[in-house]
Amino acid sequence: MANYQLSDVLEYRVRSHINIYDSPDCDRLATQAAAGRHLRVVEPPQAAGGRDDIKPLAQGDATAVMVRLCEDDYPGWLNIRDVGLLDVSQTLDRPDVLSETEIRAKLPTVINFAHQAMNQSNYYLWGGTVAPNYDCSGLMQAAFLSTGIWLPRDAYQQEAFTKPISFSELKSGDLVFFGTLEKATHVGLYLGDNRYIHSSGKEQGRNGIAIDVLSENGDKVSQIYYQQLRGYGKVVASYQSSC
Repeated sequence: MANYQLSDVLEYRVRSHINIYDSPDCDRLATQAAAGRHLRVVEPPQAAGGRDDIKPLAQGDATAVMVRLCEDDYPGWLNIRDVGLLDVSQTLDRPDVLSETEIRAKLPTVINFAHQAMNQSNYYLWGGTVAPNYDCSGLMQAAFLSTGIWLPRDAYQQEAFTKPISFSELKSGDLVFFGTLEKATHVGLYLGDNRYIHSSGKEQGRNGIAIDVLSENGDKVSQIYYQQLRGYGKVVASYQSSC
C-alpha cells in the first residue's frame, strides 16, 4: 500500500503486531497494536522532525503517519514501513456493552491471563501491550481484553475510568493504583490476601511481571510501591471508543 493511498475516512485492520510511537521520529514506543486491532489515520504521512508543515508527502519522503487506535482512542505515530501491514476494514469492530455482573464473572479469566503472562519469560517494556513484554497498564489492558473487556491505555486513564472503591471493598480482579498526589503512574491487578500482580520496571521494581504485597512490611519493592499507593478502582464497564 503506497503511503499516499492512506485515507482519514477509512478504518484499517492491523494484520500483525505493530509498534505505535510517540513522535514521527519513531524512536520511542508509545503503545502497540496487536493483530486484529483497528485504527484510523489522523494526519497525512510526514517526515520526522516535527509537524510544522503537515501535508501529504511524495512517495518515499514520508517516515511516519499519525494514527488513532479505535478500541481505546489512543493516538500515536506509525512508521511508514508498517503501512503495508494495514488492510482496509470492511466492518467496524467495537467492544460489547457489558454489565457490571457480566464483567465480574469474567475476572477469574483476567487473573489467569496475568498469571500465565508472568510464567512466560518477560521483561518490562515501556509501551508494551503485546506478549510477552508489557508495561503496567499494558498488562492490565491485555488481561481484560482477553475476555472482551476494553480499558483505556494508560494508568491514569484506567484510574479515571474505574469506579473508586475503598480498601474494605477491594476484591480480586479490582485495580490498584500508585503514583503521586497529582497522577496515577502505575497499576496492578488485585489478587486477594493483600497481593497484586503487575509489570514493573527495573529501577524500582522487578523488570517484568511479578506479585507483590500491599504492605509497608513487605520486601523493598513492595515497600516502594506501597509508599506510592493512591487507591483502588473497580472495572464496571467496557470502554466504548469514539473512533
